[in-house]
Amino acid sequence: MQVIPAIDLRGGHCVRLRQGDFEQETVFGDDPAAMAARWESEGAECIHLVDLDGARAGRPVNVKAVARIVGRVRVPCQLGGGLRDQATIATWLDAGLSRVVVGTQALRDPDWFGLMAETYPGRLILGLDARDGRVATQGWLDVSSIQALTFARQFESLPLASIIYTDIARDGTLEGPNLDAIAALAGAVRTPVIASGGVGALLDGEHLRALPIAGCVIGRALYEGRFTLGEAIRRGAAPSGRTG
Repeated sequence: MQVIPAIDLRGGHCVRLRQGDFEQETVFGDDPAAMAARWESEGAECIHLVDLDGARAGRPVNVKAVARIVGRVRVPCQLGGGLRDQATIATWLDAGLSRVVVGTQALRDPDWFGLMAETYPGRLILGLDARDGRVATQGWLDVSSIQALTFARQFESLPLASIIYTDIARDGTLEGPNLDAIAALAGAVRTPVIASGGVGALLDGEHLRALPIAGCVIGRALYEGRFTLGEAIRRGAAPSGRTG
């Protein structure tokens, strides 16, 4: 299981939100590129970036911060937040990102998302954010009536890199991931699943490692020093079934 550190960007800063609430923000650094370099030096093989402002605005916002990160590290970086058209996808991939995450527009226009996945095989990630089992969009501001599993299954035939699943109620809480929901998703699709949200202890990583998932994204626990990235990587390195 791959352990992927997260860098959430808002106003050019490295922040974390609690349960996706923009009013519950903690700033962890003013230099996201330096933070990315730190995670790389501690063993990260991939870095997960989120343009929080972009997710809410529906367009890229923290462009300079992302560019500095990509220019600073050698490990692959993936980005979500505000990717709603092909021009934006192409721009980010051309700028050096290895993969991009699309969520809101995949729900709005599944046919368009399918075309994008076929156009950029292996470089698109389905961002599946859920609240109470239903898909949330617009930077988690809107919750649809569509069930998360139903949403994921409709894209089974696409050449996606992975699905990143986030339980919004757990994100930024350190209360532990929603293991039942993650296991249900991983068992329902063939696309590699990456879990995100709620990891607060090394034991959480061990529980995730026991599931047939490709990786997990960790944020607040690393920033608050609950454990080191190296410790998390070592705990996640043991065989865990499907690795994508």
